[in-house]
Amino acid sequence: MSFTSEVKKQICDDILDTSAAKAQLCALLQMRASLHMNWQGMYLSFQTENATIAKHVFQRMKEQYQVDPRLSVLRKMQLKKNNVYRIQVYDKAQTILSDLKILTESGLHFAPPIQYTRSEKNARAYLQGCFLAGGSINDPKTTNYHCEISTHEEQMAQSIQKMMQRFYLPAKTIRRKNAYIVYLKAGDKIADFLKLCNASQALFDFEDSRIQRDFYNNLKRLDNCELANEMKALKAGKKQLDYIYALEQNENKVEISSKIRHVMEIRKKFPEASMNELCEQCYLAYGEIISKSGMKHRLGKIKEMAKPFLEDADA
Repeated sequence: MSFTSEVKKQICDDILDTSAAKAQLCALLQMRASLHMNWQGMYLSFQTENATIAKHVFQRMKEQYQVDPRLSVLRKMQLKKNNVYRIQVYDKAQTILSDLKILTESGLHFAPPIQYTRSEKNARAYLQGCFLAGGSINDPKTTNYHCEISTHEEQMAQSIQKMMQRFYLPAKTIRRKNAYIVYLKAGDKIADFLKLCNASQALFDFEDSRIQRDFYNNLKRLDNCELANEMKALKAGKKQLDYIYALEQNENKVEISSKIRHVMEIRKKFPEASMNELCEQCYLAYGEIISKSGMKHRLGKIKEMAKPFLEDADA
């Protein structure tokens, strides 16, 4: 089961009161239902490839409006041969749409009815319905965090975006082919959305994967920093050895103190050692306590003394 399917299953398992259940059903029908006319009159059709959602909508219809929906299973013959679950409601279709404020005297509406989204509880249920109908979330183990809700109605997309912003979720909207996509990219905001939808187990799984991934990325970053520092130390050590050899070849031309000689000998013995390691080896070899800044000063002095001889060699 994909991560998106698991989230949708947990949303379907969420227990809602009558008002919130209608808000959720309203979003589901606005997003995926279609209205038809035949010789019998008006009927409502809802279609999905997710069996859990089909069962959920079927039960919601029966519980809230005491209707007997007709459920049929179709087989797609193109690309992925998935089952398509179609729910049709022939009796009370107009009553259901009118009660949910989707159909009024002015026609069909593709915006959240104020009656069903005024309270925070119902607004959450409405967003649950939107995600069930057209939502998806990338598996948190993949490289990018991405949560989106897709709809064919621009007004619906704008309404979803505003409602998400009401819960401090900075959703953005783009157009992709014939659909409008409302999406979130930030991992912490996707976690907030899962919390809003009461998908608790999915939230725990998402956060666990996110923590592990962030820990791995930080560890990798630290390793890269350490490698960069080691490369920098090796490069500096090689330069310092060049200065030392230049001084040794010209020691009759320059006066070298015993302290400088100690550092020269230690660096030759430990060409890859760090500053701290040079200080420690200097103490072990000569009993001389020297700080990191003191070691840096002496190495700088070696460079200063040797530079004229290297310049003469280059000339």
